[in-house]
Amino acid sequence: AAYLVIVSYQFNAGGAVIYTIFHDNLGSGLTLDQATIIAALFIVAYTVLAGLLSVAYTDVANGILMVICFIIALPILFFQAGGFDGMSAGFENKEMSNNMSLFGVLSFRDVINFTLPSFLLILGDANMYQRFFASESVKSAKKATFFLFFAIVILESLIIANAWISSSMITNITKESHVLIYAAYNFLPPFVGAVMLATIIGIIISTADSFLLVPTTILINDIYLKYSKHEKDKLPTDKTIVIFSRILVLLLGFFSYWVSRMFAADTTIFEKALYAFTIYGTAITPTLLAAFFWEKATKYGAICSILSGIVAT
Repeated sequence: AAYLVIVSYQFNAGGAVIYTIFHDNLGSGLTLDQATIIAALFIVAYTVLAGLLSVAYTDVANGILMVICFIIALPILFFQAGGFDGMSAGFENKEMSNNMSLFGVLSFRDVINFTLPSFLLILGDANMYQRFFASESVKSAKKATFFLFFAIVILESLIIANAWISSSMITNITKESHVLIYAAYNFLPPFVGAVMLATIIGIIISTADSFLLVPTTILINDIYLKYSKHEKDKLPTDKTIVIFSRILVLLLGFFSYWVSRMFAADTTIFEKALYAFTIYGTAITPTLLAAFFWEKATKYGAICSILSGIVAT
């Protein structure tokens, strides 16, 4: 359920990119809802046709492209904003002078509230474990994890810095929820902006891909194959499982779109993300860590932990 919420707001984010390009800048009559449907159809079709292989290749290409793109964009945006003095003036004009401090308008409690769910999601994220098990060896998995940690710290810092600088130049407050999409189209040279938009689309597709494939794998391996009755000589073939997987991706994709419509119209992508991260971080991660590190953990304890996490969220 948490993963399908994450998929649902990738549809929203993809729709925002399409809407920004075609409606805001090219003046077409495309609505945000129509753009979201186009993004959802493309993402689901891509996942159905390509599967996990697509994630592996897009992750590598995206990672390299993102780092290069955001490193190039940072000084360009900083220069356009007029340095720290220009940023400070920009925020003051919008009555957001607190945005020049480290935590802005956030209290320490807010900072914990926003970072802890992300930390718990990453710690227990099935996508990460899926990639560990796809590694050639334990050694390569450890090596990849070591580089992953530093790459994520660098990349997240670059994303935040680019968004922070761009935000000081945006005068239309409604555009701030899509700050990097807006900045790519309006503040960067055409080629650099196009590459940034391509990487943003790549992130959206890769994330949605991953979070559609994990529940599909769970439903097939942990439920269908485990609990459906098969005679030993009549087990489903690999081809049957692949076809079944693709049908499930299709169904889960449509369900994710329905989930995106369930939220109130004024619910932001950030609020959806916080909800999904929290419910996963409280329900799944503690149980997973107990399974790894605590010999006294039981099945019933795990079920109680998961239920209490869901109810608390």
